[in-house]
Amino acid sequence: MMHERNIGDAPHGGWKGHASVIADLLANCRATDENGAAVDIDAALCGWRDAAFQCREGGEIVFVGNGASASMASHCAADIMKNASICTRLFTDVSMITAMGNDEGYENVFMMPIRLCMKRHDLLVAISSSGRSPNILKAVEAARDRGALVATLSAFDEDNPLRGLGNWNFFVATHSYGLAESCHAAILHYWMDMLTAGKN
Repeated sequence: MMHERNIGDAPHGGWKGHASVIADLLANCRATDENGAAVDIDAALCGWRDAAFQCREGGEIVFVGNGASASMASHCAADIMKNASICTRLFTDVSMITAMGNDEGYENVFMMPIRLCMKRHDLLVAISSSGRSPNILKAVEAARDRGALVATLSAFDEDNPLRGLGNWNFFVATHSYGLAESCHAAILHYWMDMLTAGKN
């Protein structure tokens, strides 16, 4: 027999409490520029949008992430290619990832193809809840070496290294993976909606 639980036993005080926590985190999401200076979040989103639009002129948007962040990366790549008519790229082929990870180390699975594929004025979107995943950090460094622009989404610690590497850095102040991932998905969807607004 299923054990009955009271609403108050649920995480964050039930659904309304949970939704309220997410809303508060999103409302207080912070954006910084490549110098670590705080910037208005709407201005940061518009800059990120404009960089994506620039990729229509022969560029592409590359996405990297691990686990749930990889799922978000795949989702975004598909939606933007289909709905915003911008070329996107992922490095999620199983053979490639396992070969790179086995032979070169997992920390290099994104860095090596980025060095080969990314061009100046392409855009890298790097998603990491902790902001400390070595393969994501090395991917960003490789993209910057290639002259690409970078947007980052992170959480957990304010001083996580990923937050200091992008042209636009979006930070959610939570140490919960679930909350960080929910907020990152909302931010990504908002940005994607900006790319497709008025298209149809």
